[in-house]
Amino acid sequence: MIRAPEKRCGKSRLLDVVEATCYAPLITVNASPAAVYRAIGTDDPPTLLVDEADTIFGAAAEANEDLRGLLNAGHQRNRPAIRWDAAAQKVEKIPTFSMAALAGIGAMPDTIEDRAVVIRMRRRAPGETVAPYRHRRDSPALRALARQLTGWLRANLRDLETAEPGMPVEDRAADTWEPLVAVADLAGGTWPQRARRACENLTAERDGAAVPSDRIRLLADCRAAFRAVNAVDNQGRPAIPSSVLLDKLRTDPEAPWAEYGKAGTGLTAMKLGQLLAEYEIRSANIRFGGTYGQVKGYYQADFTDAWNRYCPAPNPVPQGEASQPSQPSQPSSTPGRVIPLGRLKPSQPTTTHTTAGTA
Repeated sequence: MIRAPEKRCGKSRLLDVVEATCYAPLITVNASPAAVYRAIGTDDPPTLLVDEADTIFGAAAEANEDLRGLLNAGHQRNRPAIRWDAAAQKVEKIPTFSMAALAGIGAMPDTIEDRAVVIRMRRRAPGETVAPYRHRRDSPALRALARQLTGWLRANLRDLETAEPGMPVEDRAADTWEPLVAVADLAGGTWPQRARRACENLTAERDGAAVPSDRIRLLADCRAAFRAVNAVDNQGRPAIPSSVLLDKLRTDPEAPWAEYGKAGTGLTAMKLGQLLAEYEIRSANIRFGGTYGQVKGYYQADFTDAWNRYCPAPNPVPQGEASQPSQPSQPSSTPGRVIPLGRLKPSQPTTTHTTAGTA
C-alpha cells in the first residue's frame, strides 16, 4: 500500500517503478470487480497494480465492496470467490490470490492496510533533489532486472515454498512479510538483516499511525475515566457508575462520544453496554459509598483482560496469571544461504535514474 497525504508525493512514480520490476503487471485506475476476478483467476496470476485507489474506497466505497472483498481475500491462497454460473448451471470457484500494490491519497480501509506493507510517501522539501525518472529511458533497464529476478526466483521456487524464516513480527504482519523475508534469506549477503529491519520499522510505523476502531478507542477512554474518577464500591473494589463513565466519555473534547451514533446525539448507556459486551464486559448493580449509592456501574477488574489484550498501557494492568505472549517463530534453517541471482550479468545498468522525481 503506497499512500501519501497529498498529491505530488511520488506515489504514482513509485508505482511506475514497481510496474517495471514486478512479474506480469496488470495496472489500472478503474476496473469492474468482474473484470479483475477474471484477470487474476489463474494458477499463475499477474501482479495487480491500482493507482488512485482512494477514489475506489472514498465516496464510492459502497459500490466497490466486491473489489475490497477481493483484495482482502487475495491476501493468501485458497480463498476463492464463489459464483453461480447460470449458463453451466453450476457453482464456479474463482481464485482471488494475487500480489498487489495500491497507490492512493490518505488511509485506505483498515481491512486493506492491515494486510499490507504500508509505504508512506512525502513531498520533496525545498533543497532536496533527486534524479528524475524517465519512462522511455529507465524502464528498459528495470524490465531487464525483472526478467533476471523472475528466472532466479522460478529456479529456486521449491526452496521458497518450504522456507520458514525467523520473523521479527507476529500474526498477520508475519504472514504479510514472510515471502519477502524468505526471498531476502535466499539472496543472502546483507539482505536478511535489511529485510527484517524494514519489516520491524514499517510495521511499527503503520501500527503507530493506524486509527483505532471505535471499540478500541472506547476501551482506552474508559481506562482514562477510571483513573480520573478513582471510585470504589463499599468493599473497596475499583468501580465507576455508568452515568459518571458516560459523562467523562462525552465531555472529552477530543473524543467522538459527544456526537456518537447516526443521529449524532451522543453515546448512550445502552450503546455503551453493547460495545463493551463484545469484550465480555457488562454492567452490574453496584453499591457505592458516599453520594452515589446503589446504581448501575462497571468494575475495573472486568476491563483488565481487554485492556491488556487490545490497548495495553506501557505498564499493563496486572491480572493474576496472565497468559504468556507467543514468541516470534524461529527459522527452520539458517538464513542467509546464498543462491546467486542466476549468475546473470545485467544487460545494462539498473541503478541510475530510478528515483521518483517527487519522492
